[in-house]
Amino acid sequence: MPATKKVFGIVLAGGEGKRLMPLTADRAKPAVPFAGQYRLIDFALSNLINSGLTQIVVLTQYKSHSLDRHVSQTWRLSGLLNSYVASVPAQQRLGKRWFSGSADAILQSLNLIRDEKPDIVVVVGADHVYRMDFNDMIEAHIASGKPATVAAIRQPIELSDQFGVIDVQPDDPTAIREFLEKPINATGLADAPHEVFASMGNYVFDADALIEAVTVDGESTTSNHDMGGDIVPYFVGNGQAGVYDFKRNDVPGSTNRDRAYWRDVGTIDSFFEAHQDLISTLPIFNLYNAAWPIFSQQLNSPPAKFVRDARGNLGETIDSIVSLGSLISGAHIERSVLGSWALIESGATVVDSVLFDRVTIRPDAVVQRAILDKEVVVEPGAQIGVDHDRDRARGFTVTDSGLTVVGKGVRVVP
Repeated sequence: MPATKKVFGIVLAGGEGKRLMPLTADRAKPAVPFAGQYRLIDFALSNLINSGLTQIVVLTQYKSHSLDRHVSQTWRLSGLLNSYVASVPAQQRLGKRWFSGSADAILQSLNLIRDEKPDIVVVVGADHVYRMDFNDMIEAHIASGKPATVAAIRQPIELSDQFGVIDVQPDDPTAIREFLEKPINATGLADAPHEVFASMGNYVFDADALIEAVTVDGESTTSNHDMGGDIVPYFVGNGQAGVYDFKRNDVPGSTNRDRAYWRDVGTIDSFFEAHQDLISTLPIFNLYNAAWPIFSQQLNSPPAKFVRDARGNLGETIDSIVSLGSLISGAHIERSVLGSWALIESGATVVDSVLFDRVTIRPDAVVQRAILDKEVVVEPGAQIGVDHDRDRARGFTVTDSGLTVVGKGVRVVP
């Protein structure tokens, strides 16, 4: 990005995440663990840091303790040259009220922008899994001359009713003509009629234009005060919004297989599917890209360990991720992701599952197509994901696709 431009980062992390319940029963959505040792917010922050942004605020609200703690423990920059990642709750600067939407969160935090006096503000969500170099988007934003730019990812036209869809000008494919919320009759792109532009929830604004837009929006009595639903249409209506095609973003170290990967993990099923994208030999999303690392808290933990059990059974672990501190003793693990300090004992089976930190699976227990939150204990011989009626009777969440979700700290008996 041009050296004359000062860029400020805002991460919107106040989401409640109702569709991820019970994983969000005790934490904000951006604080939900992912891929064994990360939190969802680590992906947004890593992208900003890797892109060279060193002044970033995280706007929090819903059940934010674990998120605030993670940010403070993990994202401590040196402080040199005024570099920081700061967690900022609702400050009630405009009255005794909380954030009423993502645009209102920025409105109530305008002092942060005014203090730093940036030229450009990058606004991103905190709950998507992806890699993105924001430098290219910022350069495209500056070159466009428009005060607002929306990042878009190409999606099949048949999925348009699941996204905010960006309709571009016929004579200028970089200019937004209309922003459509989950349309059922979307028009395909000129260069790919079977595809549409779906908003990624990432934006670049001229700072003064953003300040004006959220201020005008704050005075409206009919607005939902949402970035995608209200602020973007404000710029579109004024002919001031451009689109950035994520397809052109080239992250260092990316491969043809994982380039332009992006996942909205807003539901239990999409959260599970994103984990499945990690575990193949040639993963759809590659965690091992050293040129663009995903940063997170460095745990003071021993390596994972795989041993024979007392019966002499070695067990096996296939197509899986096993995090630090875990101990696998004569168990069968397949197509699964295990968080830190997992304990899987003799004869146990874990297949197509996601285990958070410090989950214990006792001897001969079975876990299949399940997500287990922190510190769940599955007692000897107990089964999860085998009998869905039994799972529901025990109060577990079972999705329409047959995924069983067990909340934090639950003890599962046969």
